[in-house]
Amino acid sequence: MTRVAAREIVVHMVYALDFSQGMPDLVGERTSPGFFEGLAEEDELFGTPPDGDSGQYIKSVAEGVNAHLAELDGYIEKYASGWSFGRISRVAVAVMRVCMYEMLYRPDVPDAAAINAAVEICKRYEGTETVAFVNGILGTFSREGMV
Repeated sequence: MTRVAAREIVVHMVYALDFSQGMPDLVGERTSPGFFEGLAEEDELFGTPPDGDSGQYIKSVAEGVNAHLAELDGYIEKYASGWSFGRISRVAVAVMRVCMYEMLYRPDVPDAAAINAAVEICKRYEGTETVAFVNGILGTFSREGMV
């Protein structure tokens, strides 16, 4: 499984986190071969279950986002000028949470790569205005928000 696919799976998990009772069960469920088999015909993203490195990346980032949720949401609120957090689509929020987590806590992921991946994932699920909005927030966060 590619890093791009693994990152998109993490976005799916982070999105689902808003509707679930906890990350540990979610990670186990969403990385199981049975889960992938059930969705493989619907979406090519789920054609291959995560292997060792991909599985570890998915688990690490999903759990990291969950652990830093309040911090990440605070950054989204700060840089979403003129927008209340509740007005931002949940998909866009999930994408930004994953990207910001990578920029803050994954030194192995260059900021530009994280932003580019976030924008590409966002393009699959959102319209051009939302993609531009997400790109703008992440670019500003990269330039100004990180300590």
